[in-house]
Amino acid sequence: MDDRLKQLLVLGREHYERREYDLAEHALRQILEKTDRFADVFNMLGVVLHERGDFLAAEAHFERAVQLNEHYTEALLNLAVTYNDLGKYEAARQVYSRIRRGEGEGGVLDPFARGKIANMHADLAQAYADVGCVQEAIAELKRAVALCPTFTDLQLRLGTMYRDAGNLALAREHYVAARDANPKYAPARVLLGVALHSLGASDQAIAEWREALAIDPDNMTAKMYLRMVEARRNARAKDAAPRESTPPSTERGATWQALDEATPTEVTDLLSTTTADAADDTEHASREGRS
Repeated sequence: MDDRLKQLLVLGREHYERREYDLAEHALRQILEKTDRFADVFNMLGVVLHERGDFLAAEAHFERAVQLNEHYTEALLNLAVTYNDLGKYEAARQVYSRIRRGEGEGGVLDPFARGKIANMHADLAQAYADVGCVQEAIAELKRAVALCPTFTDLQLRLGTMYRDAGNLALAREHYVAARDANPKYAPARVLLGVALHSLGASDQAIAEWREALAIDPDNMTAKMYLRMVEARRNARAKDAAPRESTPPSTERGATWQALDEATPTEVTDLLSTTTADAADDTEHASREGRS
């Protein structure tokens, strides 16, 4: 390798690492004019092109990088992501299978690789969901979560898909995982609260919503759910509370107040204790209360 080529490689890689893609491309293309045997040059150019939205050109560069080095994990991941962007889901799945086979040969994938594969599965899940293939979408999200169980957004998405499919128990499981992965993420607690409330665990739901508000005092969703549940509880408590018997009264105001607060059954009892002097008024009030 001549000195000029070495300089271009160093320069191209430095610009690429700094995300100075225009400068990186200029140096990398000069390298390709001299030689086409560097897999990482094709991979870096593929990333530059992908960032610009030129997926077809990026695809060609990633494919060339993989041809030069079939065990180039980063290039394989980039190729799989690009296939997804182009709607070539089966091709993306095949590339992923190659990566998984390589994982078995070479050990556990590094976190970077796991994250990229997990996001690829999540993208594929969204594609399935968009066309109504719910079970396939769930299957892809399960693969994503298996790779990156601490990714809060993936746990939340899977939980919500289970919730929408009617499986509240599994929805709660993944909402709990999302909350535990990031205890300070209020939306996870809000969604967990909804699942808990739907499963009949209202006290736990309220605790999650209150914690969400402690984290994010302006969270309107948590406020709304708390108001709703507490209003219902108050209404039930009021309905269940024993009614005190109303003492006889000859005062017109007392009779009307009692009728306003009484249930239809209690109105009859109240009328039976009303004095003869107020009989006409209470009979009129009773008719209005039953109408």
